[in-house]
Amino acid sequence: MNEPLHDEPLSPHWPSGTKLVVSLTLAAILIVLVMRFRNIIGPLLITFILAYLIYPIAIRLTRKLKLKWQVTVTLLYLLLILVLVGLLTWGGVALSQQIQSLISFVEKSLVLLPDFLNSISTKVVQIGTLKIDLSQYGLSNLGNQILNAIQPLLGKMGSLVGLIAGGAAEVIGWLFFVLLVSYFILVESGGISGRFFNINLPGITADLRRMSAELGKIWNAFVRGQFLIILLTFLVYTILLSILGVRYTLGLALLAGFARFVPYVGPGIAWTTFGLVSYFQSSHPFGINPLVYTFIVVGVSLLTDILLDNLVATRILARALKIHPAAVLVAALILANLIGFIGIVLASPVVATLKLFLRYTIRKLFDLDPWEGLEEEETPGPQSPLVIWLSRTWSSIFQRVKIILQKR
Repeated sequence: MNEPLHDEPLSPHWPSGTKLVVSLTLAAILIVLVMRFRNIIGPLLITFILAYLIYPIAIRLTRKLKLKWQVTVTLLYLLLILVLVGLLTWGGVALSQQIQSLISFVEKSLVLLPDFLNSISTKVVQIGTLKIDLSQYGLSNLGNQILNAIQPLLGKMGSLVGLIAGGAAEVIGWLFFVLLVSYFILVESGGISGRFFNINLPGITADLRRMSAELGKIWNAFVRGQFLIILLTFLVYTILLSILGVRYTLGLALLAGFARFVPYVGPGIAWTTFGLVSYFQSSHPFGINPLVYTFIVVGVSLLTDILLDNLVATRILARALKIHPAAVLVAALILANLIGFIGIVLASPVVATLKLFLRYTIRKLFDLDPWEGLEEEETPGPQSPLVIWLSRTWSSIFQRVKIILQKR
């Protein structure tokens, strides 16, 4: 009886042709699964983001309260469920009603917009010595084009808000799915971050660790940075629009926050909506002319967005999400068609992730170090003295608040 040699491998290696066929087959299966179940991709991404957000909180509470990991995670999710139920029953209904009223008001304003543009299209505006003949710009046709483009979008938004406000079974079902799956992800991790994605492939372990670290920078900047910017934008616009006396303050402030997800188009939609509401609302503060009042509101909004972009967003997102806004815009349009509104929200980190994978693949194909020069790409460009001073002031205030909270 022949005995096997000790140095003979227990399982023979696949030849390169077999590896290629298996890889292509797995890629084809993955593409088919993504296209078939693309409606679940958005909730799954939200699930991992929620787990990612709760993880550091659970770690701190576990160490501070000396509780078991499972107990801490369970208590956090029970608290999260209570907060969600409270928001939906206390503030959610009022906010959704205001958003629905805002959508109805904008729809009515859009109907009046062509007549308004037609009435001013024959006028000549004089600013000092400068004369602007509005008849050259075809404003009457512009109103009809805006009406045809925006009305279908407003109809979809109204139906979406109505579903959420009415507590539709589908929305509640997806919410339950996100909470349940993210809960089990955190519980099974045992408080060890490496258990979220534990992939160990011989020969590329170092690359996988570096890739994980770079992805962590991208999604950390988005999850914590982007949502911090949106919250700050919401608070700033709530105060400003209240002072200016604009109707539907909460709905417009929420629109301004979500508009930051889509470069160029998002702010443009927000400013247009501010202008429509401020011009067509029934009363204007201090008896100001409606057109002048509209210019004031839109001008303040434009200035506010410029300050937020240069003083807040650049500081928080510049190092990790160094991507062109046009790429984010294209990705938002594509992902919106694939997975809906969640695709718009996640466009920025998805583009940054794809850029990282593409860079790694191309440099490996040409036998180059995939990580060489990556730190230089993340280095922010020169800033003006005003921005540097404001950044240092903001950092100093943040550190003082952090120390006060830690002492408490």
